[in-house]
Amino acid sequence: MKRGIGMRRPTPKKAIHPLQWVCDPLADEPSYFDKPMFGCRACYVHGKLVMVLASGEEPWNGVLVPTDKSQHASLCGHFPGLAAHPVLGKWLYLSCANDQFEERSRAVVRAILDRDPRIGVEPGKKRRARSR
Repeated sequence: MKRGIGMRRPTPKKAIHPLQWVCDPLADEPSYFDKPMFGCRACYVHGKLVMVLASGEEPWNGVLVPTDKSQHASLCGHFPGLAAHPVLGKWLYLSCANDQFEERSRAVVRAILDRDPRIGVEPGKKRRARSR
């Protein structure tokens, strides 16, 4: 069928991230939403960025946990497998290559649902371009 004037294109479906299953339990939280971020999927709860799903080449293949650097030691001790991300060192990272990735990523999600104050960062405000 030819598309004529006034006929709409079908709305494209939102692509499902390969690691979406990790944050599926968060979807029941009314404040939850996710959106694309630099080729990854950013997950927000209660207005905070709490998790970033990455499915590329290492070190961008796993879950990034946004947090303040002051929380790194505490979180790494509580969640074995978490470590400072080798490129984005201000956040923690759990690689898909970890033998217990599924179990450990789900433990982080449970902590997010329990509102662990160590996890998450307030999103930055967008800056306006300065006029010259």
